[in-house]
Parts: sequence; C-alpha cells; structure tokens
Amino acid sequence: MFRRREPVPFAFLAETDRFRSNVTPPPRQRASFGEIAGRWLLGLTLVAGLVGALIVGMPAMSTPSSTPTSSTATQQSQASQGH
Repeated sequence: MFRRREPVPFAFLAETDRFRSNVTPPPRQRASFGEIAGRWLLGLTLVAGLVGALIVGMPAMSTPSSTPTSSTATQQSQASQGH
C-alpha cells in the first residue's frame, strides 16, 4: 500500500551556491530631476512635520513651574476668603 520512495540526492543544492549566471542585469536607469526633487520635497515635508509636532507638543510636555504666578495666587486668595 505505501511505497518507499527512493532517496533523493541533494548534491544539486550544494551546486546552486557555486552557480553564477553569465547574464548581466541591465544597468540601473538614473533618476530624473523631477524624481530627485520629489524625493527631497517628501523628505523635507516629513522632517518639517516632525519638527512642527515637537514644537506644538512642547508646552504639553513641560511641567508647571513651582513658583505660583500672580493669577493663581489671586485665585487661591479669593477661594480661601469664600468668594
């Protein structure tokens, strides 16, 4: 019912490491001026977006200073007087 398969020689796998093709790939085509300018513009846009997000997010990441300002001192004094 079950047939035994013949062992397969794997010597051909070892030969593939040594195989070199004699067909050279075509040379890469140089990017046009528009493509280079587009890549630079995309890169600059991404960097500007990251810098802008960092600048906008800096006030939210900073901790309030330990010295109270005049407005918070006024609010505290009014609250303590029951106003």
